[in-house]
Amino acid sequence: MPEAGEHSLTADRAGSMQHTLADPAEISGAGLLLGEIAHVTIQPAPVGHGIVFERVDLSPPMKIPAHVSYVTTRARRTTLKSGQASVETVEHCMSAMAGLGVDNALIQIDGPELPCGDGSATLFVEPIQKVGLQEQDAARQIFRITEPIVVEDDEAMLACFPSDHDAFELVYDLDYGKNSDRIQRQVQTYSSLNGDYVHEIAKARTYSLKEEAQALWDKGMCRHLTPSDVLVIDDDGPIDNAYRYENEPVRHKIVDLIGDLYLVGCEVHGRFIAYKSGHELNRRMAMKITEQIALAQRNEALLQGREMDTRMIHRILPHRYPMLLVDRVVQIEGERKAVGVKNVTINEPFFQGHYPGTPIMPGVLIVEAMGQLGGLLMSQQLEHTGKIAVLLSLDKVKLRQPVTPGDQLVLEAEALRVKARICTMKCRAYVGDKLAAEAMIKFMMVDADRD
Repeated sequence: MPEAGEHSLTADRAGSMQHTLADPAEISGAGLLLGEIAHVTIQPAPVGHGIVFERVDLSPPMKIPAHVSYVTTRARRTTLKSGQASVETVEHCMSAMAGLGVDNALIQIDGPELPCGDGSATLFVEPIQKVGLQEQDAARQIFRITEPIVVEDDEAMLACFPSDHDAFELVYDLDYGKNSDRIQRQVQTYSSLNGDYVHEIAKARTYSLKEEAQALWDKGMCRHLTPSDVLVIDDDGPIDNAYRYENEPVRHKIVDLIGDLYLVGCEVHGRFIAYKSGHELNRRMAMKITEQIALAQRNEALLQGREMDTRMIHRILPHRYPMLLVDRVVQIEGERKAVGVKNVTINEPFFQGHYPGTPIMPGVLIVEAMGQLGGLLMSQQLEHTGKIAVLLSLDKVKLRQPVTPGDQLVLEAEALRVKARICTMKCRAYVGDKLAAEAMIKFMMVDADRD
């Protein structure tokens, strides 16, 4: 049974409000693969901050959001990277955050890899339990799976489905096939509704077969570890060690999966089925879920939002018919993100000469529409009042799908880098759930009366 302090923490987790740490939590130790000593401080963070890592050993310190869009390819681990900065092996820490219900935290680290402890999530769970959680004055962001998703890689598979239960539910089937004499087929279930993450899941350690461990050793990795430190499995079972659970390997797979999926940026509710899934399939699933989240947010904005109508847009943009390509702005998130709409009709003047037999909206005009929305977003900054956005450069322009009469083009502009009068934005255009176009657009704000 959980101790009193632990029980109150997991009970808080079931609430509908956001949580952060009540006080900073400290962790130190060597990384799993690289072996470098790192010191970690998990700081409380405000509402809506999310989970963010910060490399404090770099000059200047570099922050990397704990989001799947920052995941870079690494073998046998999950790594976040932004520019030249990276944080290795984040899955156990993220699993603890998800399992305990931490919504907002700044994780400061003075090295390239998080400490591994005994290879479980306990290294992060216990310090967080010790300081406790603080309830915050905002509702949790929880995404409920709306449509089935399946990702596969040879025999491995990870699927999720909508669920009647308001919880994260998982069935994990671990099957090593030819190596089943060393790791028997194992099946484990877990539910965030009534499962005991701290005692059923978090303590399960990372593991490898003897030949896998030898291969890592030969590459210069894990040289600071011995089989007694983590689970190395031979024909007779763990070498110089013993299982904490009869099916500890499959439970650790759940540790990893929970951590990897929390990189969507919020808790996800649905019914998940995993068969031999690893970090790469977990990443692909998280990317698919973020696509569902983005579609749901766009649909909600279309139904509820009207931040700017045509008259307001006219007061900001100098464009007029037929070159005004944003009908309305339905959502603005401060100076960070905007969502707009362009309704494409057969009456558009460009259809008279652009493939009139098979009307298709010119790709350059789709990019122009995205750019106009970006200009509207930049105009929200007080120092840009009375200025207009002039395009400086386009990069990574991709036209994914034709746009035809009757389509509603949903535009997104997200500010990535803002410096004085210069801004770089990531822009996308959708038709329904299909990505029609995307581009990186750089603007400069200039005085409206400049020649």
